[in-house]
Amino acid sequence: MLLNHKDALDFIIENPDFLHPLSVAKIEDIHSILTKELLVERNLRKRRVGISGTNYRPLDNEFQILEALRNSCDVINSKVSIFEKAILALVLISYIQPFVDGNKRTARIVSNAILMNEKHCPLSFRTVDSIDYKKAMLLFYEQNNISKIKDIFMEQFEFAVKTYF
Repeated sequence: MLLNHKDALDFIIENPDFLHPLSVAKIEDIHSILTKELLVERNLRKRRVGISGTNYRPLDNEFQILEALRNSCDVINSKVSIFEKAILALVLISYIQPFVDGNKRTARIVSNAILMNEKHCPLSFRTVDSIDYKKAMLLFYEQNNISKIKDIFMEQFEFAVKTYF
């Protein structure tokens, strides 16, 4: 898993414009890199998945998943602010849960690729308490409230800037 993460980051660094504009196929490509040799089904899922700790149930119809992901790409591509694009990629891909596994990893890499394409540093979320991160995502899943994950995103960007520069 760690080597796949490295491969995905290397790919993004070598192909900085790859996700511009963002598309479903490009998100699937990133997911494939992240799940290589992990026995994870490729492409958009065709069955229901659950998220532990929440009553939220992602879409379970592959056509609805595809439509939701396309619409998310359209929304993300329409934004001018790079930070708005990055945080929307983070939460929307995670929210849709388009794959059987690897959704949050894919969302974080896509979000970071968007930042890196504009010469911003990536976020690692390594100083975030995992429970706080999960609670922030659950708040978005259940109430579509982005405030807590936005706070974490901004804190992590400030941390990255202070740490790497």
